[in-house]
Amino acid sequence: MTCIDAHVHFWKYNRERDAWMDDMKLLQKDYVPQTLESTLRRNDVEGCIAVQADQSEVETRFLCELAKTHSFIKGVVGWIDLRADNVEERLQHFSEYTAIKGYRHIVQGEPNDFLLQKDFQRGVKALKQFDYTYDVLIYHHQLEPALEFVSQFPDQKLIIDHCAKPDIRHKAIDNWARWMKEIARHPNMYCKLSGLFTEAVWKEWSAGDFYPYLDVAFEAFGTGRLIYGSDWPVILVSGMYVQWKSLLEKYMENYEEEEREKVFGLNAIQFYNL
Repeated sequence: MTCIDAHVHFWKYNRERDAWMDDMKLLQKDYVPQTLESTLRRNDVEGCIAVQADQSEVETRFLCELAKTHSFIKGVVGWIDLRADNVEERLQHFSEYTAIKGYRHIVQGEPNDFLLQKDFQRGVKALKQFDYTYDVLIYHHQLEPALEFVSQFPDQKLIIDHCAKPDIRHKAIDNWARWMKEIARHPNMYCKLSGLFTEAVWKEWSAGDFYPYLDVAFEAFGTGRLIYGSDWPVILVSGMYVQWKSLLEKYMENYEEEEREKVFGLNAIQFYNL
């Protein structure tokens, strides 16, 4: 079975730039492709998508250079300022980097109405002419404006990172489930099965904590629009790589092989044009 991890990060730790790691000491060091490659091999994962963690064009170039020298990095989700007046010029510039498959903004750290701002939406609209995807990184409480945002882009390939970070720690599910089901009505909207370990109580979770949320995701999006990702190395603050992949494999053990292949690899290949 072809397996692609659609969500990993790489960085050379910088204390000032990476202040978001202040309460995650485990992450405060370099995480580079050599660190991950053996983990992917052990878990029968053929390749990965490198996703931006810093909002700079330097970060985008850094990931593209890594993709040049490490063949298991199959694509890059980069960053440019989508609000900039010269956004098309910057997209044209970066279109020379064939590793780039799409872009992302860390909207989880922005005001709730950020996705609805006209200058940002103008930037997202510009992605389509370059056949780029857009990763929607939000918390569960940002799902309502995200639904309005999604409705503005029926022809743009969109994917929600980390299932919109539901509040698994407090077992809150109803509002999240309602909005996720609404968003999933848009056929161009995909969802990454990633990042859930860190939304539970770190290292004190059980597999059953995640099943109700997986039930909602599978019911809403179906196996045709769900994509496996690990969120490595952030996942390490709450669990091991093999634990998340095994949990998903166990959850899907009664699914047809064809359905499992979609979630663990084929959907990523199709969505990101790998």
